[in-house]
This record gives sequence, C-alpha cells and structure tokens, in this order.
Amino acid sequence: MPWPEAMAPVRMCRVAVVVPRTALRDALVRIAQAGCVELDRAEETALGPAALRLRRVQGRSEHAGPRTRGPAVLAVAAPDLDQLEKQQDVGLLVGEAQLEERAEGAVRRGEVAALAGWCPAAEVPRVAERLAAAGGALLPLPSPRGTDPPTLLRPAGAISFTPLVTTYGTPPYTDLDPSWPAGLAYVAMFGIMFGDVGHGALLLLGALALRLGRPRRLAPLRRLWPFLAGAGLASVLAGATYGEFFGPTGLLPVLWLAPLDAPARLLAAAVVFGAGLLALAHAAGAVNRVRESGWGSGLYAASGCAGLLFYLGLALAAVGLVLHVSPPAVAGAVLAVAGLSLVALGLFRATAGGGAGLAETVVRLFDVVVRTGTNTLSFARLAAFGLTHAALADLVWRGTTSLAGRGAAWVVGAAVLFAVGTALTFGLEALVAGVQALRLEFYELFSRLFETEGRPFRPWHVPPAEPADALLRR
Repeated sequence: MPWPEAMAPVRMCRVAVVVPRTALRDALVRIAQAGCVELDRAEETALGPAALRLRRVQGRSEHAGPRTRGPAVLAVAAPDLDQLEKQQDVGLLVGEAQLEERAEGAVRRGEVAALAGWCPAAEVPRVAERLAAAGGALLPLPSPRGTDPPTLLRPAGAISFTPLVTTYGTPPYTDLDPSWPAGLAYVAMFGIMFGDVGHGALLLLGALALRLGRPRRLAPLRRLWPFLAGAGLASVLAGATYGEFFGPTGLLPVLWLAPLDAPARLLAAAVVFGAGLLALAHAAGAVNRVRESGWGSGLYAASGCAGLLFYLGLALAAVGLVLHVSPPAVAGAVLAVAGLSLVALGLFRATAGGGAGLAETVVRLFDVVVRTGTNTLSFARLAAFGLTHAALADLVWRGTTSLAGRGAAWVVGAAVLFAVGTALTFGLEALVAGVQALRLEFYELFSRLFETEGRPFRPWHVPPAEPADALLRR
C-alpha cells in the first residue's frame, strides 16, 4: 500500500441501497449482519411496534428483574412481537426496533424502496453481493456537496495506536491519519521520562499479561497493550543509555549520560527532541490545511505552510546562533520573518479589516509567537521528569545499600526497602510519565494537526439471532 494511502483514513463511498419493497426487511438484515454500512436515518420518526413493546418491557423491568438476552440481535424471519414482549426478550426487541428505525428512513416509490448511506469503498463489492441475493443492489453515488464523509481510521491489525487519536477527537475525513506517528512519539516521550531497564521490563511483562487477557478484570483494556509494550520497550532503551537498572545499581554501563550527572545536557536534548516533533507536527498540519481548504487557506494558516516556514526559520536561526555561524542564523531569521508575515496576512484576512482588524491581528500574532516558544520549551519536562525518576530510584538504592552495609541483620530490611521503594517509584513515575506524555501529545502536537473535528463512521451492525430465535414467526 502506498504511504499516502496508508496515512489517510479509510476511503468512503456514498451508496444507495435499492431493493423491492417486499424485500426491504431481508436487505436490512443482510446489511446489519455485514456491519460495514452506515445508513442515513430519518430525523424524527414515530415509535414502531417493536419500539413500543420494548418501552413497555423496559418499564416493567424497573419493578421486576428482566429476563434479557443481552445485546441486540436480529432474527432472519420477522418474529412475533407479542410473543417477544411476553417473554421479555429485550435482545430481539432492540434489534427489531433498530430495524424499524432504519426502514423509516427509506424512500418508497411504487414497488421499490431505497436508502442512502456510507460504506468503505473496499467493502462495496462484498455488500453488493449480499444484497443481490435479496434481489437488491448497492449503487455508488456522488458525495453530497458540502458534506464530508464520516471518518474511519485505518485498522492496523493486532497493533494499533488509533485509541490515542480517537481519545482526542475524530480527525476530519480529508486529514492525515496520525495514529502510528503519534503512537511512536508517545512511547518515545514516555521512555525518556521513565528510562530504566528494570522498570521497562516490568512494563513489558504487564503488556504480555494484558495481551493474554490476564487478569480477567482488565480484559476491557486489552486493546491498550501496544501502548504498554511500546512504553516498556522505550523505557528499556532509554534506561540502557542512562545506565539505569532499578536505579543506578552499577549493573549496566552508561552508554550516553547519567541523568543526575548531566542534567543540563539532558534538558537541552529534550528540548531539541521536542523541537523535532513540533516541526513534524507543523509539516503534517500544513498538509492537513491544504487538504481541507486548498492552498488559499493552507498557505497563510498559523498551523499551515506559513507556520511551518516560521518554525523552520526559528530553528535554523537558533542552530546558527548556538554554533556561532552567521549564514544559517541570517537565513533562518529571514525565513522566520517571511513565515510570520504570511501568518499576519492570513490573520488579518480573517478579520473585518480597519483599525480593529489590525489590533486583533497584532494580538493574535503575539500569541502565535509566544505559543511557539512556550510549546518548544514545554518539552523540557521530558528531562525534568526523567531526572525526578532517576532521583527517586537513586534515593531508594542509596537507602538499600546503606541498610545492607550495616550487617547481615539489616539485609531483610534492605530488601523490604528496595521492594517497597521500587514499587512506589514505579507506580508514581509511570502515572506521571503517562499523563505528561499524553499532555504533550494533545496540547503541543495535536493542536497543530487538527483545527476542526470530523464525524466518526458508525456502521449499523446487529448479529444474527440463534437458530431457535429465528424460528419465531408471525
């Protein structure tokens, strides 16, 4: 798959479901079982027979325990609704009520009924084949003008970082899908703050247990195991460079730096790392602005091409100043001024003009400059919390060695101190690193990627009922 396609949401197709009126129920049952079509629904519909019976059953269940079947299901043949109400079969009643609601959105002309909706383009042939068996057809339609398709982020098999994006919001259909880059950035930031080979290994063991569904009460969180595994691996790698194994135990050599011995160097590296992430976020934001509104708006947006030019210019100027080389510093300053001028022009174009528009532009331009600096320096927290983690681990290790050095009678106390101190450090710092990495992801990076929110793709999916239920006839 070409990378531009892999970095975009699943391509959607506007479709029309056309069937004989007598086969409408059969077609809807097949669509519900396929589970990949989002049908348009009528805005206001009266309650159908199944919905009325469902309401009565649910009302009675408030006073007496219901005999429910769990989630919604659909019978192949139309069931006896009175019998379902008598049996308080909520599962089938919910399925029938949903089917009635979708059927109300159908347009009927003579002997033909039609519904409109959205379907992933790759699934259109499969759904069309299922409908053909009911005497219907699935026809591609042009997308309605002024309406964006719903967004479905591309599935990534067993390893997926899409929950990180969907927790923030739904990207517009035209935007890039940043799931994998965002996930890698998250685990890298976590690892920098939680760098310890021993602690990272514990996270990897936790990820393995979560992947296997253990403990069972945490089974709903199973889809988060890639985050835990990625964070554990990043922590192991960062800990190896720090020489940390449950603290500065001396069991590992320092491959790069010991955090407590070179805090200034670690702070500088964290800011440079954050600047690189911000530059990538600016570039992705520029692509999104162009895809959303074309070059006219994307060129002048603070989170578009103008903002990217401004940030790259600042970065080049900073490199030139740090290295005491004039040409890069001058070139960077020129690029930064050019980018900021384009941002100012775009901001002014969005105002009513005149003196008030100019004042508003100045204030918003000042905010852009300040936010650029503060967002970059905000990544210093990666080093700050990494230092905190190293300091706590060092404190536990010093206490452990101090007790153990007093004699054999103190060895048990030293072991208890090491176990309790490590557990407290692990729990506290894992929580802090997880929250801080999420904060940097959302406020510093995603705020440049997304300016608007899309609509999530919600296909209608109701599984078939058991054979015994399907025998319930009118």
